[in-house]
Amino acid sequence: MAVELKPRATREAYGDALLALGERHENVVALDADLAGSTKSGKFGAAFPERFFNVGIAEANMMNIAAGLAISGKIAYASTFAVFATGRAFDQVRQSIAQPRLPVRICASHGGLTVGEDGCTHQSVEDIGLMRLLPNMRVVVPADYNQTYAAVLESYELPGPMYIRTGRPNVPFIYGEPPAGLGKGCDVLREGTDISLFACGIMVSRTLEAAEELKKRDISAEVVNVSVLKPIDVDTVAASLTKAGCAVTAEEHSVIGGLGDAVAGVATEYCPARIGRLGIKDTFGKSGQPDQLLEEFQLTARDLVVLAEQVLKSRK
Repeated sequence: MAVELKPRATREAYGDALLALGERHENVVALDADLAGSTKSGKFGAAFPERFFNVGIAEANMMNIAAGLAISGKIAYASTFAVFATGRAFDQVRQSIAQPRLPVRICASHGGLTVGEDGCTHQSVEDIGLMRLLPNMRVVVPADYNQTYAAVLESYELPGPMYIRTGRPNVPFIYGEPPAGLGKGCDVLREGTDISLFACGIMVSRTLEAAEELKKRDISAEVVNVSVLKPIDVDTVAASLTKAGCAVTAEEHSVIGGLGDAVAGVATEYCPARIGRLGIKDTFGKSGQPDQLLEEFQLTARDLVVLAEQVLKSRK
């Protein structure tokens, strides 16, 4: 009988995988901006203090230091909250990391609304869009602990810069064990024929819940975990869109610039389809309990079911 795994935060997986990388590779270095306890990079720092650099509350400087270390032959993992990694340090990420295609992994925790009570100043709902805009930048939003662990391990082997978004809350396990790498970046978790449901990050588990509810309503929903938003797996997305002819995207991010736009881009170029986007509606977050915020901003399985039914009705 399979043992049900207790939900864990994706930021925990980052800390565990970073430690494993440090044990395997002497050229791995880690940096943090005085948040090692929250980002979980502190596990690496405790084991390898000579390869760990806490730069203090100086995120822009951290990105430049990471770039310098990468130029010298290191694989650099730079950690802070998503809002700081992409907001305060955007110029440095753009000029010093993305443009020269350096092997820096920006591992940003506390993405989205589920930062909770810290409020809109710390809730990054624009980070995926900002990183998708940068040439050469790979953008990864894993769905659970195991996929995050696998993504961080695989990141060591991949060329160029990468943005990996992790979260604060515990999330259900989607994968029973770390998957065999990111692959093309899209996994069809559930086959369906009536509508495609594309999701990333914490919304993947909610999308699976929504698919179960839709089944009770005689609607066959295909669930696709889009863990790599850039470069997006055009073949898998286009195949799903072509089969169903309509879709809903779900993300803990602004509807502008994130997963919804990425999927719509595939549809526009390869297979026109009616697409509804579930996300944050061009607004900032607010302070509150994570679950309350997801309710407030209509990011629940129930909201996904309602939107899916609306999309199907509009098609008819």
